[in-house]
Amino acid sequence: MTTKEFIEKLPKAELHLHIEGSFEPELMFEIARRNKVEIPYNSIEEVKNAYQFKNLQEFLDIYYAGANVLLKEQDFYDLTWAYLIKVNSQNVKHVEIFFDPQTHTDRGVPFEFVIKGIYSALEQGKKELGISFKLIMSFLRHLSEEEAFKTLVESLPYKKWIDGVGLDSSEKGNPPSKFHKVFLKAIEEGFLTVAHAGEEGPSEYIWEAIKLLNVTRIDHGNACIYDEDLLEYLSEKQIPLTLCPLSNLELKVISELKDFPILEMMKKGLLVTVNSDDPAYFGGYMNENFIGIANALDLSNNQLAILAKNGFKGSWLSEEGKEKAYLEIDDLLI
Repeated sequence: MTTKEFIEKLPKAELHLHIEGSFEPELMFEIARRNKVEIPYNSIEEVKNAYQFKNLQEFLDIYYAGANVLLKEQDFYDLTWAYLIKVNSQNVKHVEIFFDPQTHTDRGVPFEFVIKGIYSALEQGKKELGISFKLIMSFLRHLSEEEAFKTLVESLPYKKWIDGVGLDSSEKGNPPSKFHKVFLKAIEEGFLTVAHAGEEGPSEYIWEAIKLLNVTRIDHGNACIYDEDLLEYLSEKQIPLTLCPLSNLELKVISELKDFPILEMMKKGLLVTVNSDDPAYFGGYMNENFIGIANALDLSNNQLAILAKNGFKGSWLSEEGKEKAYLEIDDLLI
């Protein structure tokens, strides 16, 4: 069995996926036509050519422009269903996806449209495709904590559908401490917490996310490799890191995939996972991310199996669900 075939057969859990970042150009054009929304591109090819970024902010500018065509509950359903169909073909068994309500409510789209469309597709994916899920509502860190509080209040009628809250968007100059109070309130309301930290920001942002936001895992977390005390803490506490290889490459966090720090982190005993982040923009879903690092870092099937297991281990699945996945992965190594 080739490495590629092994990866294709591996059961996977994805823990770092922005549903708006799975918006393929073909679907974007289809929904834009349906909603009679003009977009600043004349063709699908032109959109794809625009997906060349020098940094996180350049990506975010295009990401938010694309989201402008999403207006109705059906649009959010279609977006989510397209993602589920894609990852089902890649043997993804469990997803924990982010959605950014402020990206839409700030444009006048009702919170209800956003969550009902996403949630109904996830429920259908569970029934028809066998993909289990958790849903994470992210606050946009370039906006104020006051606005995050408003979003939290809006979410409460749908609390039973939302498993956790997160923190994403422009990291530089927007430390986790900026959102300390709203995360405390979210925890009071029963939400689990995660946060993007240490992608473009320093290791101090990771410490803040752990100590002030009480996160159960860190999204990205690359900067931890520059802080020995943090590495030791992450290893001891087994706080999962949701790493995103192709995203890091496209956003120039690393210059080549061979520089991706996942092996170094594994050697330090960290619980690291592989994810796609914004796959429509960064050139690949789960299989492409696994294949990319397997080739660049010469990973063995055993190392790839550990990474796949880590995805389930770092998830919010039940222990029974995790054990089932571990056994399926072990069967591939026999």
